[in-house]
Amino acid sequence: MEELHIKNKPCLRSTADLLSFFKRQMPLLRIFLIHLPVAFLTCYMFLAPPVMAQPWDVPYVPTPYDVVDQMLDLAEVGPGDYVIDLGSGDGRIVIGAILRGAYGHGIDIDPARIREAGSNAREAGLENRLLFIEGNIFDADISRASVITLYLLNSINMKLRPVLLNTLKPGSRVISHVFDMNEWMPDKVITADNDPVYLWIIPARVAGLWTWKTGQYVCSMNVQQEFQKIALKVSAGNTPLAVDNPFLSGERISFRATRPNSGEIFLYSGYVNEDKITGTVQIHHPDSQTVENWNATRK
Repeated sequence: MEELHIKNKPCLRSTADLLSFFKRQMPLLRIFLIHLPVAFLTCYMFLAPPVMAQPWDVPYVPTPYDVVDQMLDLAEVGPGDYVIDLGSGDGRIVIGAILRGAYGHGIDIDPARIREAGSNAREAGLENRLLFIEGNIFDADISRASVITLYLLNSINMKLRPVLLNTLKPGSRVISHVFDMNEWMPDKVITADNDPVYLWIIPARVAGLWTWKTGQYVCSMNVQQEFQKIALKVSAGNTPLAVDNPFLSGERISFRATRPNSGEIFLYSGYVNEDKITGTVQIHHPDSQTVENWNATRK
């Protein structure tokens, strides 16, 4: 067979030669066609812009029934409560709350879980006392809840944390199975089925300067707050008082203050309602004791 040579490279000049050439290259062509799509998809997965994580990135693992009971016990769920379960799965937590006399609903992004939860509610004869909503937990209105229940992931809890603190009323309870809230320490922890269950009580916002009158003294209190932890600087007139046992749980606040020179002891206990505290103060003099109303205002 004659060949043409261009720059010392053979050039095939017949159709038969071209067909023979492509047959010899078929193994390489097959490899190219098979691996190119795989390579493209791999590059796309690593280089494509990230998509916002959805709550159903949390794998569905139902909470054991005995743990459900202990979660509801820890939150002291009962009549008068409204429970919202974020990521409600098959509905067992909400159903358990309803059986204790509470009201509530569940939210889940997975339609299959919503159907399953509805079926379970019907089997329990509770379909007219609760409901399950298909949706994103981050879009949900949770302001009506007195109890929030969670079995998500730590990363999801951390995204929810500011929503819980800014939306729920002081005194509302948050229960989480297994996963915590990092530096927001729980008010209580129990172990259920070898896993931790955490309880947080939404604290009132008390940071700032408060003033009131106790007996003959015009008093002031400067409060620094980190979640439910508070640090107080209290004065009666121009005299700083020694403060012991500052306590904040939900809307309840209390502390003990002592006037160093006279030995007077003041025991304050009250409830926070936005910019007002109402309660009582016991005044213990060395030779007498009395009780007065405590009415403080935040400036």
